[in-house]
Amino acid sequence: MAKRARLIYNPTSGREEMKRRLPEILQRLERGGLETSTHATIGEGDAAIAAAEAVERGFDVVIAAGGDGTLYEVINGMAEKPNRPPLGILPLGTTNDFARALGIPKNWEFAVDLILQQHTRNIDVGRVNKRYFINIAGGGSMTELTYEVPSKLKTVIGQLAYYMKGLEKLPRLRPTELIFRWEDQIVHEEVMMFLICNSNSVGGFEKLAPEASLSDGLLDVFILRKCNLAEFIRIVSAALRGEHMNDPHLIYFQTQSIQVTSPDYVQLNLDGEFGGTLPCTISVLPDHLQIFVDESGNSTYK
Repeated sequence: MAKRARLIYNPTSGREEMKRRLPEILQRLERGGLETSTHATIGEGDAAIAAAEAVERGFDVVIAAGGDGTLYEVINGMAEKPNRPPLGILPLGTTNDFARALGIPKNWEFAVDLILQQHTRNIDVGRVNKRYFINIAGGGSMTELTYEVPSKLKTVIGQLAYYMKGLEKLPRLRPTELIFRWEDQIVHEEVMMFLICNSNSVGGFEKLAPEASLSDGLLDVFILRKCNLAEFIRIVSAALRGEHMNDPHLIYFQTQSIQVTSPDYVQLNLDGEFGGTLPCTISVLPDHLQIFVDESGNSTYK
């Protein structure tokens, strides 16, 4: 009996490439033995509802097609469910950090074939209060930039939009008083931003968290202490080259769980989306999802 797949796609992502490719994608999936029905998302939160319904209706496979935003919602729809079918990813969005971290090819034909090979890998999922993330959780004035960039602008100029918006806001960067508690440690100081990584590919910074692994049961935590504009730019430049780990402004450690509080109003950013506000407890759910990946383990993101 053919396996049943539910393809959840964002018709507007990545200059609407998904909408154009849909007939070919469906044909390729069907030929490969996956009987596939579709759900086109119609707004914020819709992909999460569709993913939850797909799990409840007993689909053998769920496929998320779009960018990191679509994937974030699909994972949030599936993560609470006791029986989670394997997840396929078709990275057709503007930003596809997570697919890059897993070596899932950008070429849609290769990405479809990878799903049809049915080789999965168990990955950790991060949990923040009642929400879930797979790539990164962050907070502080610098991380607020990402969801201020309008999605249309994001599509037109891609990653550049983030940096342009960021540069315009840099002179107004202010530190935030934050308290971090993990294991038997505590850090209480003024912080520019904090990033909690589950994977090693974050916003185009391939070398940000060199130790991070999607299946080690640990979160990689970076806390950037208060610094001036020149220091900030120097640290970001070093991070692009992977030479930031010993910077005195940076606190780095790995943990399974961390509590973050603040006397101020601080927004959270989960996988590039708004993720509520502090206080929060961030923890890792080891091996929580099965994702289709390249069997040889050497797929390049192309």
